[in-house]
Amino acid sequence: MTVSAPTLDVVAIGNAIVDVLARSDDAFLAQHALTKGGMQLIDAEMAETLYADMAAAREISGGSAANTLAGLAALGKSCGFIGQVCDDQLGKVFAHDIQAMGIRFDTPAMTGEVPTARCLILVTPDAQRTMNTFLGASQFLPEAALDLDLIRSAGILYLEGYLWDPEQPRAAMRAAIEAARGAGRKVAFTLSDNFVIDRHRADFIDLIDSGMIDILFSNEGEIQSLAQIDDFDQAVASIAAQVPVLVSTRSEKGAIAVVDGQRYEAPAAPVAQIVDTTGAGDLFAAGFLAAHIDGMAVDDCLRLGAAAAAEVISHWGARPEEDLNLIRAKLFA
Repeated sequence: MTVSAPTLDVVAIGNAIVDVLARSDDAFLAQHALTKGGMQLIDAEMAETLYADMAAAREISGGSAANTLAGLAALGKSCGFIGQVCDDQLGKVFAHDIQAMGIRFDTPAMTGEVPTARCLILVTPDAQRTMNTFLGASQFLPEAALDLDLIRSAGILYLEGYLWDPEQPRAAMRAAIEAARGAGRKVAFTLSDNFVIDRHRADFIDLIDSGMIDILFSNEGEIQSLAQIDDFDQAVASIAAQVPVLVSTRSEKGAIAVVDGQRYEAPAAPVAQIVDTTGAGDLFAAGFLAAHIDGMAVDDCLRLGAAAAAEVISHWGARPEEDLNLIRAKLFA
């Protein structure tokens, strides 16, 4: 098979979500029986109730994979996004925001009563974010909405674990993997959250064992959950034997990568003040992938990932505000 050169760096499939962020305290979380620092799926009724009780909020386009693309685009990478919105106000906000960054987004909007997804994010004074996600239209991304030529055109297909949960997007992502593999492209996958792993561990292990995943992103708890091993190092060793590149973030303990069996480590980047940890893992993946695409050493991929994550947790919202290219230039000066 002759493999053509990619025309895009990364195409991602993920939830098309608008984040609604508000300050909170532990008492509010307890009042609504919310698990601090976690992510839960909520229905439309709960979304309305929680939104009514929240303090003054800010609306910022989000979604894990879309956040990663925002970081990649800020670092000069050419990207495309596939995700489902509704033809409503939040859907227009999401489309505008992602297209304004130069990211290709052509997925037709749904019409009907299912609104665009939103994530109600409560940020406590310790900067922990508790996410409550109403998936709305995003969980109805059909296989028919895939632009297979777009997927084949990218060097890397990046998949968001959160979107594996609903049936239609799961089928779409399987088709996307097949298209990317058929075109000789790499597939990157982020595990997203323990609840997703608990529900779909068998699927994820099957993808890994069958060689469908080239780059796997996780955090410390997720890799332990996937391997069902409480010891971090043992869990990493177990999964790393099955994937060419395994990356795992560890909050203030930094991050590790295992590439072709060799382990690398990097410390967390310094942050003057942690304001909101939303999007830390997403931007870490962006920094790592940007350096990886440029053929940089694994240590430097980890360093750029840590620097991008440090930028996003220094302010509200999961999209970068400072110039990531300037941060990169200073980092490697």
